[in-house]
Amino acid sequence: MSDQLTEQEGHYLLSMARKTIEQRLFNKAGQKEETVQSPKFSERRGTFVTLTTNKNLRGCIGHIVPQETLLEGVQVNAINAAFHDPRFPPLSKREWDSIKIEVSVLTDPKPLHYTDANDLLNQIRPDVDGVIISKGYYQATFLPQVWDQLPDKKEFLTHLCLKAGLAGDAWKKEKLEVSLYQVQAFEEE
Repeated sequence: MSDQLTEQEGHYLLSMARKTIEQRLFNKAGQKEETVQSPKFSERRGTFVTLTTNKNLRGCIGHIVPQETLLEGVQVNAINAAFHDPRFPPLSKREWDSIKIEVSVLTDPKPLHYTDANDLLNQIRPDVDGVIISKGYYQATFLPQVWDQLPDKKEFLTHLCLKAGLAGDAWKKEKLEVSLYQVQAFEEE
């Protein structure tokens, strides 16, 4: 991935995600803090913020196509992952100490040209590619980190189709629009 962030920049994004959620959760005013200056923070980049508790998903929201700067995207998606993921109730104060945060910074998605299901399977790369599928109004994505739970390409695509609201075997039978992207992920210890 070109334009990689440094570890220091990644840790700063993690700390900003945590502070943003903490301020909302505990109704704290923003505190003045030491800031890391980086021109990368004002670039428009796709971001996702993922929350886990005991290694289980607790919230994950993001933008594939950047809608704001990198820093703003992390803050917006941190709030959305904590309080607005429709799969979970809003984060509670008692959960706060067990939450782990991961920030993913995305490359721009590139359309994947493929001829059939076998060609699609041959072109996607487990643990490397995030995959977006769409057909009409139906669309879904899995970050590359999802390969950890779904390492089989066929199972990965089946679950992605189901997430999009399509039949699980749509990737085999229909011509879907497919795009790939990669991420640079930073997670709390």
